[in-house]
Amino acid sequence: MKQSFMTLQRHIIEEERRHPQATGELSSLLWDLSLATKVISLEVNKAGLVDILGFTGEENIHGEEVKKLDRFAHEMMIRAMDHGGHLCVMASEEEDNIIHIPKNKKIGKYVLMFDPLDGSSNIDANVSIGTIFSIYKRVTPDGKPGTVEDCLQPGVKQVAAGYTIYGSSTMLVYTTGHGVHGFTLDPAFGEYLLSHPNIQIPKKGKIYSINEGNYKYWHPGLKKYIKFLQKDEDPEEKPYSARYIGSMVADLHRNLLYGGIFMYPADKRHPNGKLRLMYECNPMAMIVESAGGRATDGKNRILEIQPESIHQRVPIFIGSEEDVLLAEKFLREAEVEAV
Repeated sequence: MKQSFMTLQRHIIEEERRHPQATGELSSLLWDLSLATKVISLEVNKAGLVDILGFTGEENIHGEEVKKLDRFAHEMMIRAMDHGGHLCVMASEEEDNIIHIPKNKKIGKYVLMFDPLDGSSNIDANVSIGTIFSIYKRVTPDGKPGTVEDCLQPGVKQVAAGYTIYGSSTMLVYTTGHGVHGFTLDPAFGEYLLSHPNIQIPKKGKIYSINEGNYKYWHPGLKKYIKFLQKDEDPEEKPYSARYIGSMVADLHRNLLYGGIFMYPADKRHPNGKLRLMYECNPMAMIVESAGGRATDGKNRILEIQPESIHQRVPIFIGSEEDVLLAEKFLREAEVEAV
């Protein structure tokens, strides 16, 4: 059987041709992003060989220690994206405020939100980590510097979203709302090649991903749901397998391919959840929904939440449609019982 040879660049161009109204700007923006992730991938792969592991001695705005590779990835994304003329503003999980495009550069019509290195607590343990990105069209007048208003748009307004996972191989997964496609980086000649066309998440999986160390702080409905997944009363139905890496990119990438549910709920210590709406939840929700899955905060669709700040946190239940719906059912029933 003849293997197709589809590079990311060729795929982006062919997708653009299917939409006559396309101007090519979004395609160029996605290409710039892919170049940034290649450089980050190279640095991640040699991190153990150079003085880049460990902490910088600083804390980010969330009170978390900043790792050297975090800072490198953050700066690389900015350097790769601030001069192309496609963006009016950026925002990063690592930066307190929005990131303006330099005054001497052309101002574009797109907004870029990104988590430069998701799962960075796993860096020194050589566990898979990733870069997550989200693209919107600006809502303020064209030609002027972007504002926080451009960044505070609900996820349904995204025009593209994706992530790169740095693991045993480097893989970029993206969607523009018309299918989800995965590309694996061939290190021999530095190109992303189409390896996973038209990804569809199974309607129901056999994997649940959650930090069970927080069990005692959970909502009663969530406790019941997890116990339900662990039951083995029916010989035809094996209990679900628990798989939790602690890197959202890695956990969701696996569940996207195999099916299952990823959860980072609200609890007594984190009543608003812990993951960031703009940098993690919205882009991942767009990808999963485009692949046939579901993403909610336990009640509401993630993509319909109106953000109030660029670093807003929300609970998230995301993955196979039937698994997420069942989790919501347990949460609902527990609230009714409590009344």
